Amino acid sequence: MEKNEATQNKYDAALAKYNTQLDDAEVAAQVAKIIAEKVPANNTLEVKKFLFHCIDLTTLNSSDNDESVMKFTQKVNQFDEEFPDLKNVAAICVYPNFAEIVKDTLEVENVNIACVSAGFPSSQTFIEVKVAETAMAIMEGADEIDIVISIGKFLSEDYETMCDEIQELKDVCKEHHLKVILETGALKTASNIKKASILSMYAGADFIKTSTGKQQPAATPEAAYVMCQAIKEYYALTGNKIGFKPAGGINCVNDALIYYTIVKEVLGEEWLNNGLFRLGTSHLANLLLSEIKGEEMKFF
Repeated sequence: MEKNEATQNKYDAALAKYNTQLDDAEVAAQVAKIIAEKVPANNTLEVKKFLFHCIDLTTLNSSDNDESVMKFTQKVNQFDEEFPDLKNVAAICVYPNFAEIVKDTLEVENVNIACVSAGFPSSQTFIEVKVAETAMAIMEGADEIDIVISIGKFLSEDYETMCDEIQELKDVCKEHHLKVILETGALKTASNIKKASILSMYAGADFIKTSTGKQQPAATPEAAYVMCQAIKEYYALTGNKIGFKPAGGINCVNDALIYYTIVKEVLGEEWLNNGLFRLGTSHLANLLLSEIKGEEMKFF
């Protein structure tokens, strides 16, 4: 047997432990039921405060510069002074070349520095470039790294290359959390999302994340449901808890409540902390703050 065939069989064997033949309509029906029956009870002040504390406050614009990122970070510093009754965001998420700016500007504790890396958002570059970019981001101050799977490799069923890349990048990250973005809008089907989730966890992901926010559709409740089911099944088989991060297209507070509810219903209370649940967004912080404070807030 050829070596690559044996390796490929290793990944097929991993997938065989899970039900990956999912019906999209059935998933949509299950999600609709959760939204209708469970979301209203979670529309509370305490849940909104918790969700704010789970935000990866994100700026990923081509117009970002040292000054804008510094001001962005200073807002997070000021938040603790202006809102002492609230817990701050979980992390600030930027391009890797701004990690040092965030590190030098950030003064508050318990807010991490997250960097997208490895050819974000397309992941279409050499593995050597992905490794170098990730290593440099960590050297410059990143606590967490967000990468995108090689979607083309996955869709052509080259699971070996896809997983080897994740494993190599996790080796670079060491103790730093690696969040692996599936770009669920490009995967299209529930079955593909389930397979990509399992393979990413198998290869070393600490978190699995829906989307880059650069491709539509971005995060959807259906994708979140399938990913959370995969995390639940992976935990049952391995004992490893993997985090979940919806990102992209979280444009209103109700969207965030839906993702919170899916995590609560599928994974349970154990996942309701910002060590295992994050929200990737740039718009949501002000919207949540407005609802928490009962007046329109444009703090960030």
